Amino acid sequence: MVTIEEAQEILEAVAEDLPPEFYKALNGGILLLPEAKRSKESWASNLYTLGEYTVSHNMGRYIAIYYGSFAFVFGNNASEATIAEELRKTLLHEFTHHLEDLAGENDLEKEDERRMRMYRERASLRRIRRKI
Repeated sequence: MVTIEEAQEILEAVAEDLPPEFYKALNGGILLLPEAKRSKESWASNLYTLGEYTVSHNMGRYIAIYYGSFAFVFGNNASEATIAEELRKTLLHEFTHHLEDLAGENDLEKEDERRMRMYRERASLRRIRRKI
C-alpha cells in the first residue's frame, strides 16, 4: 500500500491532467482524508466508501477521497500501480458526479443506486442462507 503522502502525489498528478473546466464551482477542492469510511449500507463490514462528492451549504462543493478506505479495501499487498489506477478511477468517478450536478443530471447517481440495490439484494440472500 502506498503511503498517504504518495497517494496525495498520485491524486495531484491526476488532477493536473484534468481540464480546467472540471474545476468550475468546485470551491472546496479535492481532499485526501486519512480515515476509512464504512458505507452505511455495509453488510458484514465489507463495504467502504473510497470517495464522495459533496455539496454543502457551509463547505461548498468538494471531493473527498478516503485513504483509510483504500487501505482496508486493497490492503498491503496492492502494488503502487494498482492503487494509482484505483485512485484515478475514484477521482474521475467523483468528478463525474460534480459535472453532472452542474449540468442538472444524475445518471451516475442512478447507476450508483442500482449497484447499491444489487449489493443489498446479495446481502439479503446471504442472510437468508445463513438462517437455513
